[in-house]
Order: sequence, then C-alpha cells, then structure tokens
Amino acid sequence: MQKDQTDANANGVMEHPFPKSTSAKEKCKRLWEVVSGEDVLGILINADPDAMASALALKRLLWRRVKKIFVFHINPIERADNLAFIRLLKVDQEHVRHARRSLVTKWAILDSQPEHHEAFHRFRFDIVIDHHPVLESTKAPFVDIKPDYGANSTIMTEYLKAAGIKPSATLATALFYGIKTDTDNFVRESLPNDVNAFRYLYKYVNMNVIKKIESSEMTVKTLEIFKEAMDRLVIYKDTAVVFMGDNRPPDSLVMVADFFMRLAEATWSVVAGIHRGKLIVIIRNAGLRGDAGRLAQRLFGKLGGNAGGHASAARAEIPVENVKEAMGGEESVERFLLSQIKEMRKRRK
Repeated sequence: MQKDQTDANANGVMEHPFPKSTSAKEKCKRLWEVVSGEDVLGILINADPDAMASALALKRLLWRRVKKIFVFHINPIERADNLAFIRLLKVDQEHVRHARRSLVTKWAILDSQPEHHEAFHRFRFDIVIDHHPVLESTKAPFVDIKPDYGANSTIMTEYLKAAGIKPSATLATALFYGIKTDTDNFVRESLPNDVNAFRYLYKYVNMNVIKKIESSEMTVKTLEIFKEAMDRLVIYKDTAVVFMGDNRPPDSLVMVADFFMRLAEATWSVVAGIHRGKLIVIIRNAGLRGDAGRLAQRLFGKLGGNAGGHASAARAEIPVENVKEAMGGEESVERFLLSQIKEMRKRRK
C-alpha cells in the first residue's frame, strides 16, 4: 500500500500507472475513492466493442456509488457489427457533441489516453483505464494502464471479479466480445490474463447474441467497400497497401485492413483514407518480426498528429495539410504512402 501512495503527487494526481504489484482489489478500492455519491460521471470513449464493453463494466462497478453516469463517444459508428453490438446489448451512449459538460463533475476515459485524439484534449480526466502503450503525458487521480494486455475488457473483468460482482449476461457478453475482437480471437498479442478473463466470462455469455453480432458484419455496403478496396489494392512484397480516397470513416478503413490480412501473401496491411481533414492510416502486422506501433510512429509521427499502437495493430491520424507539405514532388497521397512504406522497408534490410 505504501508503494502505491507514492504514485500520487500532493494534488492527488498519479504521475504513473499503478505498479504491477498492485492487486485488482486495491485498485477497486482506490477507484471508489475517486468518486462520491454526489458525482455525475461522464465516460468518454472512442467507441468500438472493447471500449463500449469497458464503459458498461465501469458503470456496473460504480453503480450506486455516483449520482449518474453518462457514456459519450467521439467517433461515428457505422460498422454493421458494431451497430448490432449496440442494439443487442442495449448500449446507452451519445456522441460527445451532445454532452452537457456543466452537469458532469468527473470524467473517465477508457481504452484510450488523452493524447490519442484531439477530441479528448478538452477534458480533464479523473479516471484513465487503458491497455495501450503508456504516454508520459497521461496523468489523473486514477491511472491504470496495462500495455501488455490484449484487451481493456480484460482489465475491467479483473475489477469485477475483485469487487465480487457477478456480471449479468449482457455485461459478460459485451466483455467477452470485447476481448474476442481486440485480440482477434487471440491471434494478436495477449496474456494469460486475457485467456483467464475469457474463460471466466464464458459461463455467463449469451452465445446466440455473439453469433448474431458476428453475422451482422456483412452488408451490401460492406461488399461495395471491399470491391472498391480490391480495385485499389497494391501489393508491395508482403504488404497489402490500399488508399481509399476521401470521405472514409475510420471504421471502414479498419474493416478493410483486417480483411486484407486474410491474404496468404500479406504479412502487413496498410490502409489509408481521408476523413474530416485528416489522413487516417490503419496498420496491421501478423509477422514474427516488426512492430505496427513503431512503424506508425516512424512513418507518420514526424508529420504531426497522433501515431502509435501495438505490435500487431496501429493507427495514425495526420492533418492533411501536413501530409501535403511532406509530399514534396509526389503526385498523390497514394504514391506518397507507398513511397514511405518502400523507404521503411529499405531501412529494415
């Protein structure tokens, strides 16, 4: 206990995440101390199944410990399977533009950190729970970041177990699916903790709901996106590269990047598109060597914006004007993207 207390400065703000030695039971106790019965908590997420499941778990952990809890997302949600997840599991959330910030007394961010997106910059967070690499700028009264975990839902499941809370079928199904998707059925990097949480949740899960969510992935619009992506596909050595052009929501780029990882010839998948004045780049890696997060940082970190992630999955968001300035004599963003990848491959030799 003494060691954990040193992580907070005089203002009660943790400068670093909890040490690995801190038990989930102690973290739950510290989490409950951050809020009071008069607080209205706003949970802010970049909505995907893992983040939404984590929000449901935090709501359950703080049930009757705060006055009210609202969940807000920063991104458009357009994937059919994610919409099915929301509908079938009755995820109550709104876009952050509808938030009445004056009503919220405490803010939590889950499955992300404040520097991950500019939409988070306007908030002062009291609770940060994430499984992405630790950023030095991340500070709050409660900070729990486990970058080795495959899913944020695993962290939340451990909290529930430590608090002695048996998850409902709805909550268990959400967390189960969150782990399933973020580890890509344990193909991506994960820990025994992820497997243990998965096994623990299994006995409470409604598998019919899981099957329905997964079967909702394919729509006519999805097929049209895949057809266009195939027409735009460039294979460079073991890398599938696709530039999808303008007005591409990030969800569709993620879907295409994951789709091309099914190619026998592809160890890497790099899919990009422009959305609301930013170049969004999604990177996937299934090789024994290489790190998608580091590749994103090396290729795009120098251009401003945000870039990073895990060894197998990463993302970059760069203002288009920065990209155009860096393009030099390149004719198009597509050619620039390919030239960056080729240059990086040469350095790796």
